Amino acid sequence: MSKDDPDTPGNNPPPPQRPWARGNPDPGGPPRPPHPPGTGGFGSGPPPAGGQMPAPVSSLRVLMMVVGGLQAILGLALVTNSVSIATSLWGEDDASAYARRATGEDHAGMVAFVGILILAIAAWGILTALKFPTRHPNVRNSAIAYGWMTLAFTVFLWAFMTVLILVLIWLAMAILLIVRPNQPECRGWFGVPVLGSGYDHR
Repeated sequence: MSKDDPDTPGNNPPPPQRPWARGNPDPGGPPRPPHPPGTGGFGSGPPPAGGQMPAPVSSLRVLMMVVGGLQAILGLALVTNSVSIATSLWGEDDASAYARRATGEDHAGMVAFVGILILAIAAWGILTALKFPTRHPNVRNSAIAYGWMTLAFTVFLWAFMTVLILVLIWLAMAILLIVRPNQPECRGWFGVPVLGSGYDHR
């Protein structure tokens, strides 16, 4: 077996380097680590589901469930007591008017419709909170939209609720629902770039 025989051990040329392949070392350099999930490269997307929620994210989730539960109670009360609530708001018609229903009964359907609408909004908030572990960016967008809807709902309460302290508490919760999703911990949890973080070009 000659020295120049290609089948002689030690005479085979080394395999070509592929510097574009992640994990293969460059000539004379250390190996490249693979792309972390959701940080770039092909197939990157939202962060993987699961993990330990930061405190601001978990508190936002609890707040959405609490607000949704209170809305559900209010909506259920409007639906089940629509006639009595409408009568207390609009009063009764003149009893001398023959074969005419009371004014409260005329508006009972409107009260029931508002109750069903509030129940739908409550379901929206609770379902959004339950989807927080998926860490999808659209869940954060839904939470922000729910916060603005809750703020509009506060204006509705202001028109019909005479206890000012309750309106102020509801207003504070609505503001928290709008502000909390924009905190750095919440943006990072849902894979949204943190405002003002910039990029490291070193």
